[in-house]
Amino acid sequence: NTAITNDGNSNLQPDWWIVKRRAGGTSGHAVYDSTRGVTKRLNTNLANAEDTQSDRIKSFDTNGFTLGTNEQANASGSTYVAWQWKCNGGTTSSNTTGTITSTVQANSDAGFNIVTYTGNGSNSNFAHGMSEQPDMVIVKNRDSVANWCVWHKGLTSSYYVKWDDSISEQTGPWDGLDPSSAVVYVYSGGLVNASGSDYVAYIFKSKQGYSKFGKYFGDGNADGPFVYTGFKPAFVMIKNKDRVANWVMYDTKREPFNVMVKELQPNTTAAEGTSIYSNVDFNSNNFQLKNLGSNYNNSGRTYLYWAIKNN
Repeated sequence: NTAITNDGNSNLQPDWWIVKRRAGGTSGHAVYDSTRGVTKRLNTNLANAEDTQSDRIKSFDTNGFTLGTNEQANASGSTYVAWQWKCNGGTTSSNTTGTITSTVQANSDAGFNIVTYTGNGSNSNFAHGMSEQPDMVIVKNRDSVANWCVWHKGLTSSYYVKWDDSISEQTGPWDGLDPSSAVVYVYSGGLVNASGSDYVAYIFKSKQGYSKFGKYFGDGNADGPFVYTGFKPAFVMIKNKDRVANWVMYDTKREPFNVMVKELQPNTTAAEGTSIYSNVDFNSNNFQLKNLGSNYNNSGRTYLYWAIKNN
């Protein structure tokens, strides 16, 4: 029953919560949200189905969260990071715009929706609850072993990458179509639309001055490309779409000063690492790659990114 209070914000009851053990042991990136409930766990590094875990997080609180005893979130002496997103306090609505009825929790100001739906086993679509085309969609089958499917606007049209894997972009399970301003298209397979299976989707849209999704091209230089965001990032996630390479994540809570070298990889259980090939600067309106590692700055490669300003 350890209560963690968020500093610098008196109104951040999280609705999407990802925790990672940084040091003191290895464990996966555990994912919870207020639509599915605080006992329902997924791991970004695993294709496993959702399970019930009541000893990791006890509650989402008015300005933070309360932990249980499990080592994935609260081992004595270990250090952790918890990334948190506010949506709509767990309040959802039914949306029948698509051929599959979806349940939507929406935060239009932040460009973030949590969507759940039940698959029907045929080429279909579900409403994402935004009035414009999303910039990133993350889908996970809650009932079966199946990869995390990520659509990102920087990918080849209708392709995907796996959040739990290092593979390059692949032909996607999106029925050959990118999301529209109303729906996400899904084919009949188990990754995104098995008959009777329950799914969760996290939907994102860039918001000027707060978040940005895009792509950049590696140059292979130690003093690498500047990637314009329009704000100073507090969180950046990167994926090489062209080749096998791990996802990488950086943030200003774990490392408030440049050059940033403390990398976490959402597709692995690896503890927080540092590397001579893992250097990034967060600047007033951009981030800059400061080395030439394959995870984020190989010459001629295309990289997807997601950048957020701290609330």
